[in-house]
Amino acid sequence: MNINRREAVQRVVMLMGGVVSAPAMAGLRGEKLNHGAFVSVTADQESLLAEVADVIIPNSGTPGAKAAGVEKFIVRVVRDCYPKEEQEHFYAGLAKLEANCQAKTGKSFAQASAVEKKEALTGIMLESDAERTANKGKKAPTPFFFMMKELTTTGYFTSEIGATKALEYLPIPGKFDGCMPLAPGQKTWAL
Repeated sequence: MNINRREAVQRVVMLMGGVVSAPAMAGLRGEKLNHGAFVSVTADQESLLAEVADVIIPNSGTPGAKAAGVEKFIVRVVRDCYPKEEQEHFYAGLAKLEANCQAKTGKSFAQASAVEKKEALTGIMLESDAERTANKGKKAPTPFFFMMKELTTTGYFTSEIGATKALEYLPIPGKFDGCMPLAPGQKTWAL
């Protein structure tokens, strides 16, 4: 039985207990769950998403999230897979990150130094954690940071750059061996 990479990712996620949210999973499959109204995204918002994603997965020995174009994946999945209320909550969180950075540094997030960007994102992460704790057991939108982190990592590791540069990629795999040890310094396998 032949399966493509998307199917393999879906199966691994199911084996991991559904760690990826339903909307992100639908985005991976190219599905559209939101057939109603959606939030229009400006070029500035998309650019800001690229900057935030690049703090989450920066250029290191491999290209980062910005180089992989993760912001386009995030915009598409948020628009197509989340209800409008969650989209508004997400983009409000993005605006709050920008406003907090402006208030603290006097600069936009894009103009801030790497340290200032990390501090601004850490502040939003702590607020998102407090929001999640306050809404525990209630039907509430996913806090901004957690949604951003999930979409960034999912988009990155399923992109061509993430799968071939950050992970070990074998376009035509051999037999499956689930207990094969990795060689010292070897990257984990892409799906």
